[in-house]
Amino acid sequence: MVLLHVLFEHAAGYALFAVKEVEEIGMLLPQVEQSVLNLGKFSSVIKLSAFFPFKSAQGALENINAVSEGVVHADLKLFLETNLPSGGKKKAMLGVSDAKLGAALQEELNLSIQTGGVVAEVLRGVRLHFHSLVKGLTAQAASKAQLGLGHSYSRAKVKFNVNRADNMIIQSIALLDQLDKDINTFSMRVREWYGYHFPELIKIVNDNSTYCKLAKLIGNRKELTEEMLEAIEEITMDSGKAQAILDASRSSMGMDISPIDLINIESFSSRVVSLTEYRQGLSEYLRSKMGQVAPNLAALIGEVVGARLISHAGSLTNLAKYPASTVQILGAEKALFRALKTRGNTPKYGLIFHSTFIGRAAAKNKGRISRYLANKCTIASRIDCFSDVPTSVFGDKLRDQVEERLAFYETGDAPRKNLDVMKEAVAQASEVAAEIKRKLEKKEKKKKKREKRKLEALSTAEGDDEEKANGEAEENVDSIKKKKKKKPAAEEEPEDEGVLTNGVDEATPSKKKKKRKIDTVEAEPEADVTQAEKKKKKKKKKAEEEDE
Repeated sequence: MVLLHVLFEHAAGYALFAVKEVEEIGMLLPQVEQSVLNLGKFSSVIKLSAFFPFKSAQGALENINAVSEGVVHADLKLFLETNLPSGGKKKAMLGVSDAKLGAALQEELNLSIQTGGVVAEVLRGVRLHFHSLVKGLTAQAASKAQLGLGHSYSRAKVKFNVNRADNMIIQSIALLDQLDKDINTFSMRVREWYGYHFPELIKIVNDNSTYCKLAKLIGNRKELTEEMLEAIEEITMDSGKAQAILDASRSSMGMDISPIDLINIESFSSRVVSLTEYRQGLSEYLRSKMGQVAPNLAALIGEVVGARLISHAGSLTNLAKYPASTVQILGAEKALFRALKTRGNTPKYGLIFHSTFIGRAAAKNKGRISRYLANKCTIASRIDCFSDVPTSVFGDKLRDQVEERLAFYETGDAPRKNLDVMKEAVAQASEVAAEIKRKLEKKEKKKKKREKRKLEALSTAEGDDEEKANGEAEENVDSIKKKKKKKPAAEEEPEDEGVLTNGVDEATPSKKKKKRKIDTVEAEPEADVTQAEKKKKKKKKKAEEEDE
């Protein structure tokens, strides 16, 4: 009888359950489905063999990343080696929910793996009653562990490869395509609206953005004079067109237009002009982003076509995983399935048709050059995806190869061998990578120097503050000492005056003494004040005795 163990991966840790009487359960699947909802019946079917809790949130994240990628983590390997029964008459069989992880475990530990069927039903019950099957684990603690691990796992997936994120490329190329459609629609609306007033302008100016700028500048055609000729020349970049517009405005067959309608046309045309300017800025942003994320693909096939390939594949990693045959027809899925359904000719190219190479090739060579170009695109995407330092060296070399192959189809000149070209590219790429690393090191050194200067400036400022504070404290101490020295000298003078006057001027020294008392109380501490009062009392007694 084969003994079945089931592995369950939870946010709290790994759990290994032993299933009792696996043959009877296998025969009675409907009873298993009913017993899953009842904890009493389900606990009689299954028993917890071992539980391995994760030590930290970081460890849980590492383990769950390994499980999601179908890799056997060291903790999982140790857990299964120590807890799965080995040897004996009964052969251990392990039930796993993920077939990819099961294949990895089979290769790593030489186990017999079972997925689906009974295992899926048992794991459904384990997932439902897990907090009751494991002692010391409450439903609240299990939900908190799941929530925390879910947040950290999602955050790690989002933060993966932040500097070379291709999500921005996908969004920007989608916005660029939408802007092109909207600008064309709005420009046609401006042409139709302003054409009632000035229909001849449509035939003279073909470009949509130029037409909107002229509609905004001219306004009422009757007010167009030769003074505005220079401004029209700046927009059209052609003096002949500017003169033709001026002549057509004088003999136009258009209807008159009210000022209110003209204001609305001008405001709408200004919106269209601002959209075209924003579209230009967005294309520059896309060009710079492609230079950071996929420089080789952009150098080979262009920024816009490369961005469309990445967007259609979903990510740069997905595009790197595709074979050349898939990249060749990427974007022509409908035509492919229609051809397979009707048993017709399959498409030769998809999105890569928009590159300049296929347009330049002859009709009989379009399929051959598209196949060759798709091959080079897969190489470029893989280099961009898995290289540490992004450079466009390989893209330039691959582009040269496509140019040589195109010339070979037209003239018959033999192209260079791929091995020689790649050797040159590797040598140049290593030099470029070394230069980039040097620049990065210089930047880091400059940053460190700036930080050191800031720290030194802060330390000197703190030192100056301490010196000022110490100087002020010393000045206060010296002033207090000086006051103490002055006090006894000032107190001796009234004593002599009292003796000489013989009671005539006794009132004046007493007042001075009172004033001096107040000053000493304010300047000196309490202990000094008490000593001074005692001395004064003694002096008064002596003066009274002498008077008597």
